Amino acid sequence: MAKNKTLWIVLGILVFVILIFIGSYNGLVNADESVNAAWRNVQSAYQRRADLIPNLVETVKGYKIHEQEVLTQITEARSKVAQATTPSEFTAGDAELSSALSRLLVVVENYPDLKASENFLSLQDELAGTENRIKVERDNFNKAVKNLNTKVRRFPSNIIANIFSFERKDSFEAAEGADVVPEVSFTE
Repeated sequence: MAKNKTLWIVLGILVFVILIFIGSYNGLVNADESVNAAWRNVQSAYQRRADLIPNLVETVKGYKIHEQEVLTQITEARSKVAQATTPSEFTAGDAELSSALSRLLVVVENYPDLKASENFLSLQDELAGTENRIKVERDNFNKAVKNLNTKVRRFPSNIIANIFSFERKDSFEAAEGADVVPEVSFTE
């Protein structure tokens, strides 16, 4: 009778440990897939912006005289963002693209007809909306990364994470110098 009771206790503990193991593993898989889904959403938001930029550039081209340099910078920065595969590459490319777009908006000030153009205003609104979407998706990505990183570090899931090679992920961080207010001048 005592042997049966001991056997049931040992089996109960073994089942409990197995359930913890399975729960931890499944939690890590879910967290990893959430990070992957959030990353795809970030890429999608950046793609939307990349798709809008050629239209914006073409609209401005009709008004350009000596603004070719800014348009070239936008095209090159857009290409860097499109080729980025990690959050740090996106951050670097995004900083360049944002800077170039800011310079473009300063250039636009020199063309009152362009500023009043319905097409340009529509594209500018679309771009502003897209920037908001990018921020939301980056925030969602960072939340998913935080959740995964917590699971990878927390006991007992950290043991499961080590066994199955789940690793911490990098979140989006502001580009260096993003805390400095850019200087914008509307004079030539």
